[in-house]
Amino acid sequence: MAYRWTNTLKDRDVTDENLWLNRRQLIAGAGAGLGLAAMGRPVQAMELEPNSWEDITNYNNYYEFGTGKEDPAANAHTLVTSPWTVKIDGLVDNPGDYALEDILSKMTIEERLYRFRCVEAWSMVVPWNGFELADLLEMAGVQSTAKYVAFETANRPDEMPGVRYPTLDWPYVEGLRLDEAMHPLTIMATGIYGKDIPNQNGAPMRLVVPWKYGFKSIKSIVRITLTEDEPPTSWNKANAREYGFYSNVNPEVSHPRWSQASERVIGSGLFAKRQDTLMLNGYADEVASLYEGMDLTKFY
Repeated sequence: MAYRWTNTLKDRDVTDENLWLNRRQLIAGAGAGLGLAAMGRPVQAMELEPNSWEDITNYNNYYEFGTGKEDPAANAHTLVTSPWTVKIDGLVDNPGDYALEDILSKMTIEERLYRFRCVEAWSMVVPWNGFELADLLEMAGVQSTAKYVAFETANRPDEMPGVRYPTLDWPYVEGLRLDEAMHPLTIMATGIYGKDIPNQNGAPMRLVVPWKYGFKSIKSIVRITLTEDEPPTSWNKANAREYGFYSNVNPEVSHPRWSQASERVIGSGLFAKRQDTLMLNGYADEVASLYEGMDLTKFY
Protein backbone atom coordinates (compact mmCIF):
# COMPACT_ATOMS: atom_id res chain seq x y z
CA MET A 1 0.00 0.00 0.00
CA ALA A 2 1.15 3.56 -0.66
CA TYR A 3 0.30 4.78 2.86
CA ARG A 4 1.52 3.21 6.09
CA TRP A 5 0.38 4.31 9.50
CA THR A 6 3.06 5.81 11.75
CA ASN A 7 2.71 4.73 15.36
CA THR A 8 3.12 7.48 17.99
CA LEU A 9 2.80 5.25 21.07
CA LYS A 10 6.00 4.26 22.88
CA ASP A 11 7.12 1.12 24.68
CA ARG A 12 6.65 2.88 28.02
CA ASP A 13 2.94 3.24 27.20
CA VAL A 14 2.35 -0.50 26.99
CA THR A 15 0.09 -2.09 29.58
CA ASP A 16 1.96 -4.70 31.59
CA GLU A 17 1.41 -8.13 30.04
CA ASN A 18 0.20 -9.60 33.33
CA LEU A 19 -2.45 -6.89 33.65
CA TRP A 20 -3.65 -7.36 30.08
CA LEU A 21 -3.98 -11.10 30.32
CA ASN A 22 -5.53 -11.12 33.79
CA ARG A 23 -8.53 -8.93 34.49
CA ARG A 24 -9.97 -11.25 37.12
CA GLN A 25 -8.06 -9.67 40.02
CA LEU A 26 -9.04 -6.19 38.84
CA ILE A 27 -12.67 -7.12 38.52
CA ALA A 28 -12.82 -8.65 41.97
CA GLY A 29 -11.43 -5.46 43.43
CA ALA A 30 -13.64 -3.15 41.40
CA GLY A 31 -16.83 -5.16 41.93
CA ALA A 32 -17.71 -5.05 38.23
CA GLY A 33 -17.13 -7.20 35.15
CA LEU A 34 -14.52 -6.12 32.63
CA GLY A 35 -16.39 -7.64 29.70
CA LEU A 36 -15.06 -7.42 26.16
CA ALA A 37 -11.51 -6.10 25.77
CA ALA A 38 -10.80 -2.86 23.87
CA MET A 39 -8.22 0.04 23.82
CA GLY A 40 -7.47 3.22 25.77
CA ARG A 41 -4.77 5.68 26.90
CA PRO A 42 -1.21 4.92 28.07
CA VAL A 43 -0.82 2.97 31.28
CA GLN A 44 0.13 4.67 34.55
CA ALA A 45 1.82 3.19 37.65
CA MET A 46 1.31 -0.50 38.36
CA GLU A 47 -0.26 -1.39 41.74
CA LEU A 48 -1.01 -5.09 41.41
CA GLU A 49 1.18 -8.09 42.03
CA PRO A 50 2.05 -10.00 38.83
CA ASN A 51 0.24 -13.30 38.50
CA SER A 52 1.40 -16.68 37.26
CA TRP A 53 0.89 -17.60 33.61
CA GLU A 54 -1.92 -19.95 34.64
CA ASP A 55 -3.65 -17.12 36.48
CA ILE A 56 -3.18 -14.37 33.92
CA THR A 57 -4.82 -16.35 31.14
CA ASN A 58 -7.94 -17.20 33.15
CA TYR A 59 -10.20 -14.24 32.37
CA ASN A 60 -11.50 -14.10 28.81
CA ASN A 61 -14.61 -13.65 26.72
CA TYR A 62 -14.80 -16.39 24.11
CA TYR A 63 -18.25 -17.93 24.22
CA GLU A 64 -17.30 -20.78 21.92
CA PHE A 65 -15.52 -22.19 24.97
CA GLY A 66 -18.12 -21.23 27.57
CA THR A 67 -19.70 -18.12 29.04
CA GLY A 68 -17.76 -18.18 32.31
CA LYS A 69 -14.69 -15.95 32.37
CA GLU A 70 -12.43 -18.89 33.18
CA ASP A 71 -14.07 -21.29 30.72
CA PRO A 72 -11.93 -20.32 27.70
CA ALA A 73 -8.66 -20.94 29.55
CA ALA A 74 -9.99 -24.28 30.79
CA ASN A 75 -11.40 -25.43 27.44
CA ALA A 76 -9.56 -23.69 24.59
CA HIS A 77 -6.67 -26.13 24.60
CA THR A 78 -8.94 -28.45 22.61
CA LEU A 79 -8.87 -26.09 19.58
CA VAL A 80 -6.50 -27.35 16.91
CA THR A 81 -4.82 -24.27 15.41
CA SER A 82 -2.28 -25.91 13.10
CA PRO A 83 -2.70 -26.38 10.25
CA TRP A 84 -5.12 -23.45 9.77
CA THR A 85 -6.93 -22.47 6.59
CA VAL A 86 -8.87 -19.31 5.80
CA LYS A 87 -11.47 -19.38 3.04
CA ILE A 88 -11.66 -16.10 1.09
CA ASP A 89 -14.64 -15.83 -1.20
CA GLY A 90 -17.38 -13.57 -2.49
CA LEU A 91 -16.47 -10.59 -4.65
CA VAL A 92 -12.80 -11.43 -5.14
CA ASP A 93 -10.71 -12.38 -8.16
CA ASN A 94 -8.83 -15.17 -6.42
CA PRO A 95 -11.26 -17.09 -4.20
CA GLY A 96 -10.01 -20.15 -2.41
CA ASP A 97 -8.70 -21.75 0.75
CA TYR A 98 -5.56 -19.97 1.94
CA ALA A 99 -3.19 -21.78 4.32
CA LEU A 100 -2.14 -19.47 7.14
CA GLU A 101 1.51 -20.46 6.80
CA ASP A 102 1.41 -19.42 3.13
CA ILE A 103 -0.26 -16.12 4.01
CA LEU A 104 2.35 -15.35 6.65
CA SER A 105 5.20 -16.15 4.27
CA LYS A 106 4.01 -13.32 2.02
CA MET A 107 3.25 -10.73 4.70
CA THR A 108 5.30 -8.10 6.48
CA ILE A 109 4.80 -8.79 10.18
CA GLU A 110 4.96 -5.70 12.36
CA GLU A 111 4.46 -4.87 16.01
CA ARG A 112 1.72 -2.30 16.56
CA LEU A 113 1.10 -0.58 19.88
CA TYR A 114 -2.64 0.08 19.95
CA ARG A 115 -4.97 1.62 22.46
CA PHE A 116 -7.52 -0.98 23.44
CA ARG A 117 -10.80 -0.20 25.19
CA CYS A 118 -13.65 -2.19 26.69
CA VAL A 119 -17.29 -1.12 26.64
CA GLU A 120 -17.31 -1.01 30.44
CA ALA A 121 -14.73 1.84 30.26
CA TRP A 122 -11.48 0.13 31.16
CA SER A 123 -8.56 0.89 28.88
CA MET A 124 -5.03 -0.27 28.10
CA VAL A 125 -2.27 -0.20 25.50
CA VAL A 126 -1.41 -3.54 23.89
CA PRO A 127 1.43 -4.58 21.52
CA TRP A 128 0.03 -6.72 18.72
CA ASN A 129 2.08 -8.54 16.10
CA GLY A 130 0.41 -8.95 12.74
CA PHE A 131 -0.08 -7.69 9.20
CA GLU A 132 -2.41 -5.26 7.55
CA LEU A 133 -5.71 -6.77 6.49
CA ALA A 134 -5.49 -4.70 3.31
CA ASP A 135 -2.50 -6.75 2.18
CA LEU A 136 -4.45 -9.98 2.49
CA LEU A 137 -7.45 -8.53 0.67
CA GLU A 138 -5.22 -7.28 -2.11
CA MET A 139 -3.79 -10.80 -2.43
CA ALA A 140 -7.33 -12.09 -2.94
CA GLY A 141 -8.14 -9.34 -5.46
CA VAL A 142 -11.09 -7.20 -4.31
CA GLN A 143 -13.65 -6.61 -7.05
CA SER A 144 -15.06 -3.15 -7.75
CA THR A 145 -18.58 -4.03 -6.55
CA ALA A 146 -17.41 -5.07 -3.05
CA LYS A 147 -18.44 -2.70 -0.25
CA TYR A 148 -18.15 -4.82 2.91
CA VAL A 149 -15.97 -7.53 4.42
CA ALA A 150 -17.60 -10.31 6.46
CA PHE A 151 -15.67 -12.52 8.89
CA GLU A 152 -16.50 -15.88 10.42
CA THR A 153 -15.06 -17.73 13.42
CA ALA A 154 -14.43 -21.46 13.49
CA ASN A 155 -17.48 -23.51 14.44
CA ARG A 156 -16.24 -26.85 15.77
CA PRO A 157 -18.51 -28.47 18.36
CA ASP A 158 -15.97 -31.24 18.99
CA GLU A 159 -13.32 -28.67 19.88
CA MET A 160 -15.48 -25.76 21.09
CA PRO A 161 -17.88 -26.96 23.78
CA GLY A 162 -19.69 -23.60 23.95
CA VAL A 163 -21.17 -23.90 20.46
CA ARG A 164 -23.19 -26.89 21.60
CA TYR A 165 -25.50 -24.38 23.30
CA PRO A 166 -27.55 -21.60 21.65
CA THR A 167 -25.85 -18.77 23.55
CA LEU A 168 -25.37 -16.95 20.24
CA ASP A 169 -26.33 -17.74 16.67
CA TRP A 170 -23.27 -19.78 15.67
CA PRO A 171 -20.91 -19.37 13.97
CA TYR A 172 -19.74 -16.05 15.37
CA VAL A 173 -19.67 -13.44 12.60
CA GLU A 174 -18.44 -9.86 12.24
CA GLY A 175 -18.13 -7.27 9.52
CA LEU A 176 -16.49 -4.05 8.40
CA ARG A 177 -17.11 -1.61 5.63
CA LEU A 178 -14.48 -2.06 2.92
CA ASP A 179 -12.78 1.28 3.56
CA GLU A 180 -12.50 0.41 7.27
CA ALA A 181 -11.01 -2.97 6.38
CA MET A 182 -8.50 -1.43 3.97
CA HIS A 183 -7.32 1.23 6.45
CA PRO A 184 -3.67 0.76 7.55
CA LEU A 185 -4.70 0.66 11.21
CA THR A 186 -6.73 -2.53 10.68
CA ILE A 187 -4.63 -5.64 11.17
CA MET A 188 -4.87 -9.37 11.37
CA ALA A 189 -3.06 -10.16 14.62
CA THR A 190 -1.15 -13.42 15.03
CA GLY A 191 0.85 -12.52 18.13
CA ILE A 192 0.80 -10.42 21.27
CA TYR A 193 3.56 -9.33 23.64
CA GLY A 194 6.03 -11.03 21.28
CA LYS A 195 4.33 -14.43 21.65
CA ASP A 196 1.78 -16.41 19.68
CA ILE A 197 -1.77 -15.51 20.70
CA PRO A 198 -3.06 -18.06 23.24
CA ASN A 199 -6.02 -20.12 22.08
CA GLN A 200 -8.38 -18.42 24.52
CA ASN A 201 -7.40 -15.03 23.10
CA GLY A 202 -8.14 -15.88 19.47
CA ALA A 203 -5.38 -18.08 18.05
CA PRO A 204 -4.12 -18.38 15.48
CA MET A 205 -5.40 -15.16 13.86
CA ARG A 206 -7.84 -12.46 14.95
CA LEU A 207 -9.00 -9.07 13.72
CA VAL A 208 -7.87 -5.88 15.50
CA VAL A 209 -9.57 -2.55 14.72
CA PRO A 210 -8.25 -0.12 17.36
CA TRP A 211 -10.84 2.65 17.03
CA LYS A 212 -13.68 0.22 17.71
CA TYR A 213 -14.75 -1.71 20.81
CA GLY A 214 -13.09 -5.05 21.40
CA PHE A 215 -16.06 -7.21 20.44
CA LYS A 216 -15.37 -6.22 16.81
CA SER A 217 -12.07 -8.11 17.07
CA ILE A 218 -13.36 -11.47 15.89
CA LYS A 219 -11.21 -14.45 16.92
CA SER A 220 -9.95 -17.62 15.21
CA ILE A 221 -11.05 -16.51 11.75
CA VAL A 222 -11.75 -19.23 9.17
CA ARG A 223 -13.62 -17.30 6.48
CA ILE A 224 -13.50 -13.81 4.91
CA THR A 225 -16.19 -12.88 2.41
CA LEU A 226 -16.36 -9.74 0.28
CA THR A 227 -19.96 -8.59 -0.22
CA GLU A 228 -21.99 -5.75 -1.67
CA ASP A 229 -24.45 -5.72 1.24
CA GLU A 230 -23.82 -5.01 4.93
CA PRO A 231 -23.20 -8.37 6.62
CA PRO A 232 -24.82 -9.48 9.90
CA THR A 233 -22.75 -9.39 13.09
CA SER A 234 -23.24 -11.66 16.07
CA TRP A 235 -23.73 -9.10 18.84
CA ASN A 236 -25.95 -6.92 16.69
CA LYS A 237 -28.15 -9.95 15.99
CA ALA A 238 -28.22 -10.81 19.68
CA ASN A 239 -28.96 -7.28 20.92
CA ALA A 240 -29.18 -4.55 18.29
CA ARG A 241 -30.10 -1.94 20.91
CA GLU A 242 -26.73 -2.27 22.60
CA TYR A 243 -24.41 -3.31 19.77
CA GLY A 244 -24.50 -1.51 16.43
CA PHE A 245 -22.75 -2.53 13.23
CA TYR A 246 -20.09 0.17 13.46
CA SER A 247 -19.30 -0.07 17.19
CA ASN A 248 -16.95 2.91 17.11
CA VAL A 249 -15.67 4.31 20.39
CA ASN A 250 -17.81 7.43 20.72
CA PRO A 251 -17.94 9.03 24.19
CA GLU A 252 -20.95 11.11 23.10
CA VAL A 253 -23.12 8.00 22.72
CA SER A 254 -23.88 6.19 25.96
CA HIS A 255 -24.35 2.45 26.17
CA PRO A 256 -28.01 1.86 27.15
CA ARG A 257 -26.90 0.72 30.60
CA TRP A 258 -23.95 3.05 31.36
CA SER A 259 -22.03 6.10 30.21
CA GLN A 260 -18.98 5.70 28.01
CA ALA A 261 -17.74 9.27 28.44
CA SER A 262 -14.87 8.38 30.78
CA GLU A 263 -12.51 5.49 31.42
CA ARG A 264 -10.01 4.14 33.95
CA VAL A 265 -6.57 2.99 32.82
CA ILE A 266 -5.69 -0.57 33.76
CA GLY A 267 -2.59 -0.43 35.94
CA SER A 268 -3.33 3.00 37.39
CA GLY A 269 -5.06 1.57 40.46
CA LEU A 270 -8.69 0.80 41.21
CA PHE A 271 -9.32 4.21 42.72
CA ALA A 272 -7.44 6.31 40.15
CA LYS A 273 -9.22 9.33 38.73
CA ARG A 274 -11.17 8.57 35.59
CA GLN A 275 -10.21 10.34 32.39
CA ASP A 276 -12.19 11.44 29.38
CA THR A 277 -12.69 8.84 26.68
CA LEU A 278 -11.21 9.97 23.38
CA MET A 279 -13.35 10.12 20.25
CA LEU A 280 -12.69 7.10 18.06
CA ASN A 281 -10.45 5.87 20.87
CA GLY A 282 -7.81 8.49 20.10
CA TYR A 283 -7.55 7.72 16.39
CA ALA A 284 -9.82 10.48 15.12
CA ASP A 285 -7.03 12.13 13.11
CA GLU A 286 -6.54 8.89 11.20
CA VAL A 287 -10.10 7.61 10.73
CA ALA A 288 -12.67 10.39 11.24
CA SER A 289 -12.73 11.03 7.49
CA LEU A 290 -14.26 7.57 7.02
CA TYR A 291 -17.45 8.82 8.68
CA GLU A 292 -17.83 12.32 7.24
CA GLY A 293 -21.50 13.22 6.82
CA MET A 294 -22.71 10.28 8.94
CA ASP A 295 -24.88 10.63 12.03
CA LEU A 296 -22.75 8.68 14.52
CA THR A 297 -25.60 8.53 17.03
CA LYS A 298 -27.64 6.65 14.45
CA PHE A 299 -24.80 4.63 12.95
CA TYR A 300 -23.32 3.57 16.28
